[in-house]
Amino acid sequence: MIFKRRNPKPMLRAMAEFMWPRGGWARAFHYVKHRMRRLPDSPERIARGIWAGVFTTFTPFYGLHFIVAGLASRVMRGNLLAALMATFFGNPLTYVPIGLTSLKSGHWLLGTQMDAEVHRSFGGKFADAGSDLWFNILAIFSDREADWRGLIVFWNEVFYPYLIGGIIPGIICGSIAYYLSVPLIRAYQKRRKGAIKAKFEALKQKAAAKADAKRKAD
Repeated sequence: MIFKRRNPKPMLRAMAEFMWPRGGWARAFHYVKHRMRRLPDSPERIARGIWAGVFTTFTPFYGLHFIVAGLASRVMRGNLLAALMATFFGNPLTYVPIGLTSLKSGHWLLGTQMDAEVHRSFGGKFADAGSDLWFNILAIFSDREADWRGLIVFWNEVFYPYLIGGIIPGIICGSIAYYLSVPLIRAYQKRRKGAIKAKFEALKQKAAAKADAKRKAD
């Protein structure tokens, strides 16, 4: 395959780079920011895409954030690429505080209590739910007996409170990102257009001077 790595990364190295990129998260953040500002679209559409991506990180649909962000940006008529890149807001450094904030907010809104065990094994709950779901899917096509009790507990204690609780902080953070992005993107695009225009004028003057010098030589 054309795009296949000549020397595949070892699994441990790939996992380590996912948790901490080679240049660090600061460099990764600046790269995403740079790419987002260069998107060929209006500042408002790009910012709406950013809103969709940031909001998506407060939903419990782990593994599906690209799809959710894409759908949300389409509904909002935002920039799709901006939405996908803005899901970077959710990363291994922020997933735990985002998840716990959403979970606590959801239990507060629903009038339920957050179990201390859920707090201690937040990531494990999602992993266990994924394993249970996969087991039950396989059970449909085999002689195994499906057991949905664990998933029912996961829905009541984690997923549903997370889903409800992520709405408010997601809207707040998404709106902050939107209102910060619009003027920054507009200023960047204006400066970039000015730089391109100045470069074009310089090339034009250089070509004119060269043509004038050639005409005088003739």
